[in-house]
Amino acid sequence: MINLRELTIKNLHDHLVKKSFTALEITQAYFSHIKDSDKNIGAFLSLHEEQALQSAEKTDLRIAAGENIHTLSGTPLAIKDNLLVKNLPATAASRILEKYTASYDATVIKKLREAGSVFLGKTNLDEFAMGSSTENSAFKLTRNPHDTKKVPGGSSGGSAAAVASHMALGALGTDTGGSIRQPAGFCGITGLKPTYGAVSRFGAIAMASSLDQIGPFGKTVEDVAILFNTIRGEDPYDATSTNANYNEQKIINPKLEDVRKLRIGLPKEYFTHQMDPEVTTAIESTIDKLKNFKIEFKEISLPHTEYALATYYIIMPAEVSSNLARFDGIRYARREKALAGAKNLEDFYREERGQGFGAEAKRRIILGTFVLSSGYYDAYYAKAQKVRTLLKKDFDEAFKEVDVILTPVSPTTAFNIGEKTSDPLEMYLSDIFTITVNLVGLPALSLPTGYNAKLPIGFQLIGKHFREEDILGLGQYYEKLG
Repeated sequence: MINLRELTIKNLHDHLVKKSFTALEITQAYFSHIKDSDKNIGAFLSLHEEQALQSAEKTDLRIAAGENIHTLSGTPLAIKDNLLVKNLPATAASRILEKYTASYDATVIKKLREAGSVFLGKTNLDEFAMGSSTENSAFKLTRNPHDTKKVPGGSSGGSAAAVASHMALGALGTDTGGSIRQPAGFCGITGLKPTYGAVSRFGAIAMASSLDQIGPFGKTVEDVAILFNTIRGEDPYDATSTNANYNEQKIINPKLEDVRKLRIGLPKEYFTHQMDPEVTTAIESTIDKLKNFKIEFKEISLPHTEYALATYYIIMPAEVSSNLARFDGIRYARREKALAGAKNLEDFYREERGQGFGAEAKRRIILGTFVLSSGYYDAYYAKAQKVRTLLKKDFDEAFKEVDVILTPVSPTTAFNIGEKTSDPLEMYLSDIFTITVNLVGLPALSLPTGYNAKLPIGFQLIGKHFREEDILGLGQYYEKLG
């Protein structure tokens, strides 16, 4: 009997090599579990069993032939539906792309495919990754596996829920302002937002190009480290990617002596916001555990933090308005009803974009167009970019004193479905601890620290540019503390 709850990527690999079971058997077990469980969770938008079983069989043939296989070979993964997988749907949870099928693989998918990974299906998200709860999907609602009355977080809520409910062993998501870290925190799993440029964005449906980053979810920090080590690297198709000088051994097998040398910063600005008492208690417990681990802490200041949320919600919509202009209903997918009823091109656009985009997408397109418009560009967008530079300087100064920064992931645990949908500003505040990382391009890791009434609480480790090894190493040893 295969116990999906106990599997990690590393021990699945060991089981496959030892021939305890086959990749085909484990893939079939996941599909069986998905069919039983996903009707209550709603993590997947589409399943692709035939292709997945074919991939699993290839791993089994390599093992039977005595070949060495990659650690991820035969690993069942879930993929956020704004990442392109050739010949599979890529809807970005939007009606305007509901008929679109990807014609090529994203670079991260190509790398995972070469490693022998198995793609179970595409997961739900907020439309075009715009949201903090996965309630903005045009197709379905995703629920938190720990309490189905609660949201799983967003925008990568489907990927987080799939891993947390053992319907996938790992997953990919995208993080523009916390869209990996916040759902990981709400669902009690681990999620990594890599350094901007560490992982190619080629083949990701863009939301805000200077903020977006693809990253992994896993049950453990080690799982996330294995996935990150596989998908990282420079890509000629993404000019913003770079081949940073990573140490593979330090990413996957960190040494205790290296971890104990790290100095952790506690930014006072992050601990003055209104947080649930249970979140505060859990974060304090995490700090105490790490102090017992003989790691040094230092209070630091990030003085421009109070301007981060406003800065983000000027820069992000501006980039959204530009990126979503390409979705006109002609180039990627055509809705025949809109085409048939249109008298001219303007009529077609009104019908296609009016019906194709949801309320949140429209809100951000309108806001972004406004801040970029003549007479307002200097007052809003240009000023926001200057504040972004100040935020980066804050972190540069802080990292002269510390190696890693520890903060909460969210001021609350997962909230009720429908609780914040009527107030967009309240929803935006869910990302108050995560958005700054995207504005300055740093890596950050979300991992669980405790529970409040069975709802998980997460904390965040922020590292220096291209120093994922620090936060992944610290995270792995924190897990070992229990």
